[in-house]
Amino acid sequence: MKFYICIKQVPDINAPVQIKNGDLIRDTDRTVLNAYDASAVEEALVLTEKNEGEEDGEVEVVLVGPDNASETIRKALAMGADKATHIRTDGNTDYDSSVYAKILASFFKDKEYDVISCGKQSQDTDAGLTGSMLAEYLDLPYATNAVGLQMEGNQLIVTRQGDAGREVIALPGPCLVTCSNDMNEPRIPSLKGIMQSKRKPVETIGLETLEMEEADLQTQTTVTGYREKPEREAGQKFEGDPEELAHKVAKLLDEEANVI
Repeated sequence: MKFYICIKQVPDINAPVQIKNGDLIRDTDRTVLNAYDASAVEEALVLTEKNEGEEDGEVEVVLVGPDNASETIRKALAMGADKATHIRTDGNTDYDSSVYAKILASFFKDKEYDVISCGKQSQDTDAGLTGSMLAEYLDLPYATNAVGLQMEGNQLIVTRQGDAGREVIALPGPCLVTCSNDMNEPRIPSLKGIMQSKRKPVETIGLETLEMEEADLQTQTTVTGYREKPEREAGQKFEGDPEELAHKVAKLLDEEANVI
């Protein structure tokens, strides 16, 4: 059972940020493994540990990012992943979901795997289209927002959180799934895991090795600027007879808020 987990280095959401002249200024020294990706790594490790008698059980992480993402890769290796591939972007971190998906699709086109797993979204921007786009580019069956995974033969049984409740879907392999951070509690790397991670193989490749067209690296999304979230207006308070108040509130909702 071969798992590939697509991981991403993101800014620490607990680090202070500033908005100045429409630009978002972050503490670039505080970066972490995307929380949704960490859950995807954890679930793959749990599944392979359940089937550790299988000779081909393996978890490999793949990261598209700048040189300084090596520590994020080591975090996933310290959790228990077997090896990693770092697709170096030479400092460019302005890619959108479409570009990330195209880069990963080019990487995976000649790979063999049972499951490709991604976090359902990125915790910094909440963008969450890379997994779905990647599945389309690779022509793979996929499920999103998974909260539980099980392997049954060559099928991945996915429990996903839908709009109206939980759904259970059987995906034939190879397949792709995006994972919620409600799926599990990712393990904290042990000292032994941290030491072992330094000896695990990490292959570093450049974008030029993927034979991509220049147009594939052009983002389809443009950020025009950032601004502070406007303060909420104070709510209205009503006093008096409950029946009269109910009619008054209903009238306000109908005439002013236009929700009835």
